[in-house]
Amino acid sequence: MITDAIIAETGVDIALQNGGGIRADIDAGEITLGEVINVLPFGNLTSTFELSGADVIAALENGVSEIALDENNNPVVDGAAGRFSQIGGARFTYDATQEPGSRIVSVEVWQDGEYVEIDPEAMYLVAANDFMRGGGDGYEVLETNAVNAYDQGRPLDQVVADYIAANSPITPEIEGRITHQAGE
Repeated sequence: MITDAIIAETGVDIALQNGGGIRADIDAGEITLGEVINVLPFGNLTSTFELSGADVIAALENGVSEIALDENNNPVVDGAAGRFSQIGGARFTYDATQEPGSRIVSVEVWQDGEYVEIDPEAMYLVAANDFMRGGGDGYEVLETNAVNAYDQGRPLDQVVADYIAANSPITPEIEGRITHQAGE
């Protein structure tokens, strides 16, 4: 829902949100501004920029770089240093059995009502919070390779609160935007 709110606010192709920036769940029922602030307590601003498809993939590689596996080869996201990325406007598959830097299996971007394979050479409009855009949680690629960056967007908690107000009732569902596929 957070990445959907960012897309609604900015009109970008892809939105990213580091898991460490999401600090609470919202219980069923009426959602207050206080609950939104509990979820997003850091006062981050919304940043927009252009990024090549190859750099989007590199950012996602960073997000899955510290995922461990349990005894059954299932991913353990807890302890991934907050860098595990939530995504909107796209979906990706990763394989945590591979070495960090080689874990992204596929990335598809939502275009014209369907998912299409990301083009590493194409430029995409991307948004994230200003902490990520500034290289936080290992996202140096967003700091060094972003083009036409604007880091003074509205506060992320306000963006999400306005999205909730405009789209209530909110009924978030798991949509399969992130998939783990263990290698053979």
